[in-house]
Amino acid sequence: MSRQGNISGRSSRVDKKDPLFSMKLQQYADIKAQCLKTKSLFEDPEFVCCDSSIMYSKKVDKKYEWKRPSEICDNPQWISQGASRFDVRQGELGDCWLLAAVASLTCNPKLFENVVDSRQTFTENYCGLFKFKFWHQGEWQEVVVDDRLPTYRNQLVFMHSTEKNEFWSALLEKAYAKLMGSYESLKGGSTSEAMEDFTGGVTEMFDLQKAPPNLLNIMLKANERGSLMGCSIDADPGRVEAELANGLIMGHAYSVTSVVLADIKTARVKGQIPLVRVRNPWGNGSEWKGAWSDGSREWSLLTEDEKQEHGITFSDDGEFWMSFQDFTANFQKLEICNLGPDSLDEEDLSNKKKWECFKEHGAWIKRVNAGGCRNYLDTFWTNPQFRMTLTDVDDDDNDDMCTAIVAVLQKDRRKKRKEGLDLLTIGFVIYKLEDPNCGPLDMKFFKYNPSVAKSPTFINMREICGRFKLPPGSYAIVPSTFEPHYEGEFLIRIFTEKANVSGDEDSNMPRHGEGKEIDEQTSLDDDVYVTPERFPQRAAAAPGKDAAFTAQKVAPASNHPQAKNAPKQKYERTEPTDQERAQADALKQSFKRIAGEDMEIDAYELQEVLNTVFTKEFPFPGFGVDTCRSMVAMHDGDLSGKLGYDEFKDLWEDLRRWKGVFKEFDKDKSGNLSSYELRNALNHVGFHISNRTFKSLVMRYSNKNGQIDFGDFIMCTIRLKTMLTSFRGHDPQNTGFAPYDIDSFIQTTMYS
Repeated sequence: MSRQGNISGRSSRVDKKDPLFSMKLQQYADIKAQCLKTKSLFEDPEFVCCDSSIMYSKKVDKKYEWKRPSEICDNPQWISQGASRFDVRQGELGDCWLLAAVASLTCNPKLFENVVDSRQTFTENYCGLFKFKFWHQGEWQEVVVDDRLPTYRNQLVFMHSTEKNEFWSALLEKAYAKLMGSYESLKGGSTSEAMEDFTGGVTEMFDLQKAPPNLLNIMLKANERGSLMGCSIDADPGRVEAELANGLIMGHAYSVTSVVLADIKTARVKGQIPLVRVRNPWGNGSEWKGAWSDGSREWSLLTEDEKQEHGITFSDDGEFWMSFQDFTANFQKLEICNLGPDSLDEEDLSNKKKWECFKEHGAWIKRVNAGGCRNYLDTFWTNPQFRMTLTDVDDDDNDDMCTAIVAVLQKDRRKKRKEGLDLLTIGFVIYKLEDPNCGPLDMKFFKYNPSVAKSPTFINMREICGRFKLPPGSYAIVPSTFEPHYEGEFLIRIFTEKANVSGDEDSNMPRHGEGKEIDEQTSLDDDVYVTPERFPQRAAAAPGKDAAFTAQKVAPASNHPQAKNAPKQKYERTEPTDQERAQADALKQSFKRIAGEDMEIDAYELQEVLNTVFTKEFPFPGFGVDTCRSMVAMHDGDLSGKLGYDEFKDLWEDLRRWKGVFKEFDKDKSGNLSSYELRNALNHVGFHISNRTFKSLVMRYSNKNGQIDFGDFIMCTIRLKTMLTSFRGHDPQNTGFAPYDIDSFIQTTMYS
């Protein structure tokens, strides 16, 4: 789940909504100890051996039997004579993308051991329990399974090894199916998904018909770093996995298992040729038939020593070599899974280069920050924004540029297929920040500043990724869905060749680590005007300008390029309008009439006074008594439950200013404010709102359609001012922390 701030002391449904919550409670050591103690074989209650674990969308078309390896063959082995890419064979399930990733995984013993754990066995302390480890949405997750496998006529029906008595691959597929919800959930996918889940890396997608000029260098570097690679040819809409004349299969996922520069030495030719080794997960004779294929005449150009150095052998095992030129001409897509800190430990640094990585969890929340792409300018600026600061240029770059790979991964969509949820169409945009310490960027910034980079496209894949060359500096990354109002959780990761800084380093903010969302501290500015009064009347819009952008501004941190720690701008206060003067006179007379000789009114009397004016100006039923109680509480420091005339005048000044801003942002004159505009409206009256606080305000004061009526807007501003004023009284040094005894805390929260 995304790491959204929860309210302390209140029950949370985060764990209950986490589809992996019960799975995370399964501890391998505890389960094994219990099974050995009771002398029983493990039966996994979280992935039951039934048809629904195989298919969720329809009934299975045959009667499967779930059997343990000892019931399928004699002398079952976990791994027989070492794991290799030739162990993996595809079954009836359409998950060649997964098999291609598994085949690539076997090429890196360190990564393979991390996922599979070769020490497991069917003999010593055997209890029918096996464990695997997958990288899942930012964290490594241990997944345990029992060893019962679906069979038909005593044969494994899904992924299996070439050796009939070897079971690591079949159980790996079962564990991955458990993680994703079912075997059917594995149908159709991208090799990149599984490669990332096996390594914790980030996958780049390349269209080989539009390959970058340095693709060979990228592939050689990837091979040097131990990256996993996969390739494919787009499917023919009318044919399933059709074989071409050159031996390659359309709509089929292949593994790239090596990229080398081979030395050619003959009497007439001398030099290097780039070669690519590719594997078909079917593991049969369906191989490339062109130049450099098995046994072709081109191999005579290489010496036997050269062949041995690169591990070049020939057999009908599904693996073959191609020239780099033929590879890019015949395949259409290439996926490279770059390994990051989650993939390699310090021991690997002796022969592998490691990417630096920053990551952060986030969410698009309807009514709050599900703003859609740049096409929807009115809401785009509300999307989550992440700061990236690049400081050190690449070692081998002559242009003083920094390489950054940015990836946005949407969470749990494959697992939630059975709930009718499919992949969202997602992407991201990158903007240059002139002020590295600015707060959240507002609509004006995005209206007048072009992006400097963006994702290759908006696409309905689990992850969208892009590689960029950018000059040193600070940037804002804005991930979004294509259309607004779509909810989903995501993980954003930033990979750089050199250690750089991502996040919010403002010492006045609660500490934000690497890759954190751009934020600002919740606060109230009430001294930003030239005149002695605490708040100004709204300024008129400049001729020809949109009033939404040029009317009274309170210099929120989000106004570009204003920094959070920059001096506040001052704005002159305009005189009240004739209508407002008339309203003030009417309120004064009404106050005197109702208050009596003591010139004080309570909440019920205040309700009568205000509603005589405001119900004529706004299409709402008037302020409820609860709102009026909050108005009284805002100015009632002595707990008398009443307002004097001076306090009433201060209240009127607040209400006059707040209603003016409400009118400005109620663009369609419907009497409602969009929840996406709430932050901007609050900024205009002096409030700075953190992302966490803003979410709570939207949940509390907007309706299910994301609308906030006038009464709720006023209640929101009243409560905010009351709470912030009280907090400031307990935090005179403006540290962001305040000591409260229990009575003061209850008074502040309950009487507001």
